[in-house]
This record gives sequence, structure tokens and C-alpha cells, in this order.
Amino acid sequence: MPSQRSHHYRIAIIGAGFAGLGAAIRLRQRGERDFRIFEKSDGVGGTWWVNRYPGCACDVPSRLYSLSFAPNPDWTRHFAPRAEIQAYLEGLVFEHRLEPHLQTDTEIVRAEWLDDAKRWRLTDGRGLQCTADVLVSALGGLSRPAWPDLPGLDEFEGRVVHSQQWPRDLNLEDRRIGVVGTGASAAQLVPEVARKARHLTVFQRTPAWIIPRRDRPIGPVRRKLFRRFPLALKMARFAIWARNELRVPALMRWHWMAAGHRWLANRHRRRQVRDPLLRDKLRPDYDIGCKRVILSDDFYPTFNRDNVTLVDRAVERVTESAVVDADGKAHPVDVLILATGFRATEPVPKGMITGRGGRDLARQWRTGPAAYKGTTVHGFPNLFILLGPNTALGHSSVLLMIESQIRYLLSALDRLQAAGGEPLEVKQEAEQAWNDWIERRLSRSVWNAGGCSSWYLHPASGRNTTIWPGFTFDFRRRLRRFDPEAYCGRDN
Repeated sequence: MPSQRSHHYRIAIIGAGFAGLGAAIRLRQRGERDFRIFEKSDGVGGTWWVNRYPGCACDVPSRLYSLSFAPNPDWTRHFAPRAEIQAYLEGLVFEHRLEPHLQTDTEIVRAEWLDDAKRWRLTDGRGLQCTADVLVSALGGLSRPAWPDLPGLDEFEGRVVHSQQWPRDLNLEDRRIGVVGTGASAAQLVPEVARKARHLTVFQRTPAWIIPRRDRPIGPVRRKLFRRFPLALKMARFAIWARNELRVPALMRWHWMAAGHRWLANRHRRRQVRDPLLRDKLRPDYDIGCKRVILSDDFYPTFNRDNVTLVDRAVERVTESAVVDADGKAHPVDVLILATGFRATEPVPKGMITGRGGRDLARQWRTGPAAYKGTTVHGFPNLFILLGPNTALGHSSVLLMIESQIRYLLSALDRLQAAGGEPLEVKQEAEQAWNDWIERRLSRSVWNAGGCSSWYLHPASGRNTTIWPGFTFDFRRRLRRFDPEAYCGRDN
């Protein structure tokens, strides 16, 4: 692997997940060769490389979970398992000849904008450095695990595992296992863990809305049809996209339109949980959609098992061998699994990205991430963030958002070249106006007004810094071209 010491690239990309690889493919397709992808893991895939817990799969229909310019007709299930998604991404590297541009096992620990040189300087974990005219952050919002602040956790004598950092050698057979959390990751791993555990105790802070997953195989005949007739695959993809877009009004303003989904979720719970007292503990008391809606066919039935206990009280502390709930009851465990999600509202570590005048992006975002069109930030010239603030979705595939941002990035690169390399920096007033509009749009949405506290909201400010408030086609329209009027030179 060639060293990046003292090397200069036109474009540096941090992250080799869907966003980073998608940007790289588009760059190669337009003839760009002077770019480098830096990935801290040993392989590509981003969240699909690191998340290896049992049952890990996508909760977006697989036909909508591939890049539109790199369709995959070979998904074997309606919801693709992690291994197939990983294989798809690895296939993209080979098919689009990205190997010469890819550097794995290389964590970028610092990226600094050099005012005088008008370029970015990147430093990796080994101390090696390179520079780039343009920096593309493809870190993603699910790259930093959220470890709960549980008193006594360091004193626990058993094994502690975060779902995002699942070790290959973890033995669950005949063990007493505790799982903290009942969100999306927990809904997938809990049924798998329960089949192996001597006893499983699930600690639930807030129940989730769960609707049927209805996963099913995609047979070889249909896969062959999609390979032979790409238009059929496009039509299937369009149908799923259109159906998902119909959910937006219920999420944004007319919450009563979600009555059908509430009825479906309540029926699902009644049918799958036998004990009425347990069923009541699993019933949410907030509007459906306020937190991430979970798709699952086997999470509820797990609690009918004799070896599974639900604790619907907060965790007070951890001892050497047990988890103590808010009522003071100790639950002995040998292994503690933290299915506590990600630091989505704090996606960038302190000191990692510093812009003009040495300003720290994490410090600038201390009350919540904010960016113009979720992509550029005042004070950080030639920085483009993929899956940045307010680009996540509550109804569809984020790959649609990534593709819109990549399109905007390519348009910006054309403008940068036409301007003779003068750095591009968004005006502060343009960024502020965009985020004021986002806040107004979100104020009546179910994510802000649905009666829950979720990871969509920043803990310091209470702002929703995560969700895009509208249709995916509206986001695409707003990013269809680079808008130079929103940008200025470094001295403005």
C-alpha cells in the first residue's frame, strides 16, 4: 500500500461506506483520478463493516437500498442481511476499480484547513500526513457508538459489549445475559441472543412502536428477471419509493394520517404477546413515528419465552455481577450487551476537523450540528459533508439523500475549477437561513411534537439536528445544482 506521506490529492474522502464509495464511483465516472479514500477499518462498508451482531440486517427494502447508478438485482431477501450488503459494497470497489484510490486501516485523526496554502492537511493515526484541495467527510451519523453513563459499569466483572463492536469470540451459550436498550439494534439481536442464553434480561427505558417486518425471500426467477430486464428492477424500486413518500404528510403535520400504522402496530403487539401485563409494558405512550419505528416479526414473541425477562425500569447502577434497576432489584448477568445506539448528534470528535482560523467543527456544533443543505459549513472552505445535519430520514432510504449530495458536490467541483481554485465557503447568512427554515418545518412534525425524547434531538439545545423535514424529491430538487450566490471567498 503506497504511503500518503507528503502526497497531495485534489480530493480526499474520509470513510468508505455507502457515501464515500458512492462519491468515489461518481468521480471516476466523470474522469477524475486524483482522489483518495481513507477508511479506518480493515475493509469497506462503514456501518455494515463494523456492525456484526447476530441478526444484523437492513430495515429498508433491499431494492431501495442500493445506489441508483449501481443497482443490485441479486438481493435474496426483501430486507437484505448485513453479509449481502457488505458483499455488494465490496463488489462496487472491484467493479468500479476503486482499489488504487482506497487506503484502509487508516484513521484520519485530524484534518486542518491551511489558510495560506488554501488546502486541507490530513494526519492519520500513524502521524503520516497528506494534503488535499477538497475534503469530503463521509463519516456518517452512525459511526460513533453511544456508551451509556451507568454507575459501576467499570466495576462489572463480566464482559461488556456494545452492539456496534460485537467481538467474534463472544460466547453466549448457557450464559446469563443482559441487554440494555430496545431500539432497532436490540430488536434484531434480542431474538438471536435469547435462543442461546440460559437467561436473558432486557432493560427497557421506553418501548418502541413495532410493525410487522414481513421479510420474505426473493426467488431465483425474480432475480433473473431483474438481471435480464433492468427496467423491471427500476419499476420495483420506484414503487417502493413512491409508497414511502406517501408517509411524509403524516410525519410532518397531519399526524392523524398515521392512524392506520398505529392500528397495525397495536394489533401486532396483541397478537404476538400472550401476557396482557407484559403487553402493556411494551405499549408506547407517544405518537408513532416520534422515535424510529421498528420492523420486526420475532422481537415480541421472544418475551413469551420462559428464559426471557423484561425490566421496564431504568438502570440505576451496575455491580460486579448484576444490573440493579430503579426499584433496587439486582438482576445477575454474566454478559452485558449495550444496544444503546449512536452519537448521531455528535458525529465529529473534538479536534478532528478544524477550519478557517483554527475553529473546531465539534466546538462550533456544541449546541447541535448545522450545515447549509446538510452539506457545507461556514468557516470550513472546500469541506463537503455527506449525510450531514438534517439529512437522515424517518420514512425512506438515506441513499436517496446521499446521491443528492453527491450530485451537489460534483456541481461544486465544476464551479471550483471554473473559479481557478479559489476556495468555496458558504455564507453565514445562507447557512443560518437554511437552518431557520429547517427548524420551522420541523416544529410541527411528529419528531419534535410527538411526545417523546429521541436521539434525533440534540441534548444541549433540544434542536432536531438529524431528520430531513420533507420529501426526498424536494431535497433532490434543492440540491440539483450548485448555487454560487450562497458562497463567498475566504475574506468575506
